[in-house]
Amino acid sequence: MDIKSAFLNGNLEEVVYVEQPVGLVVKGEKEKVCRLKKALYGLKQAPRAWNSRIDGYLSQKGFTRCPYEHALYVKKSLQGRVMFVCLYFADILFHKG
Repeated sequence: MDIKSAFLNGNLEEVVYVEQPVGLVVKGEKEKVCRLKKALYGLKQAPRAWNSRIDGYLSQKGFTRCPYEHALYVKKSLQGRVMFVCLYFADILFHKG
C-alpha cells in the first residue's frame, strides 16, 4: 500500500518556520514567515515525523517493533495468528501468517 500523503501527516517535534509561499504573500508583510504545524514534502524532518506517527499508531494497535529491523512490526492474536507490517518510506506491506 502506498500512503500518498504520508509526509504531510507527521507532527513536528521542533519549531519550524518557512517563508510565505509564492502567490500567497500578504501585501505589506513580505518579511513575515509562517510557522508550520505539520510536516511538508521536502522538509528534512518529514520522514522522521511520519515514522514517529506511524510507530505510535502501530504500537497503540498492539504491534511490536522488531528490535533488529525497525521497519518491521509484528502482532500475534490470541488464536495464534501472526500479522506482519513492513514499512518502506511511505509504503506499507501487510502479511497475515
